[in-house]
Amino acid sequence: MNKKTTFFVAVITFLLSANLFAQEVKSIKLPQPDMQGGKPLMQALKERKSSRDFSPKKLSVQTISDLLWAAYGVNRAESKGRTAPSAMNIQEIDIYVALSSGLYLYDPFKNVLQLIVAEDIRGATGKQPFVKEAPINLIFVADLSRAQKLGESKEFDTACDTGFISQNVYLYCASSGLSTVVRGWFDEGELYKAMKLKSNQKIILTQTVGYPK
Repeated sequence: MNKKTTFFVAVITFLLSANLFAQEVKSIKLPQPDMQGGKPLMQALKERKSSRDFSPKKLSVQTISDLLWAAYGVNRAESKGRTAPSAMNIQEIDIYVALSSGLYLYDPFKNVLQLIVAEDIRGATGKQPFVKEAPINLIFVADLSRAQKLGESKEFDTACDTGFISQNVYLYCASSGLSTVVRGWFDEGELYKAMKLKSNQKIILTQTVGYPK
């Protein structure tokens, strides 16, 4: 093998490895959620509250996994049951996760965060100044193609289903010493565009999570 051939082989190998790396960073495989920790339910209920003061300190991948599982993870694999109920078990609500590294979609069945937008869009998730600093902003999005099965009650049902998930987040945060607040004050058009959503998707609420400041 001459020098020219060796050079081209090296270049091709580099490009292939770079491409594989690019593919790998499109998703974050979450560790299995820890279902043993946390405070007792009654204590978590006692300590549940909204807070608007957040530290910029990042949450560990384990904490993110635990948070998302508590919010709307799979707790009965055989029936694909979730930690929060949904009307007619349609499971029409998706959780998007805005981190400093980008916007991700939570896949509860594979326990993976799938990269959607490789940009920090936290500032677009709300008009409050703290949303840019907090490590995580959750966006609850209804898939209207699934929600059509709910008929005339779809707006009410999707709102209720989002509320169940949001309360799970509140209880997890109270149990784990984290701060959180659910928010409805955001520019829907701006956020819709930043998230690159489709016409059959509707943003219901957002929720900020982080360590107390």
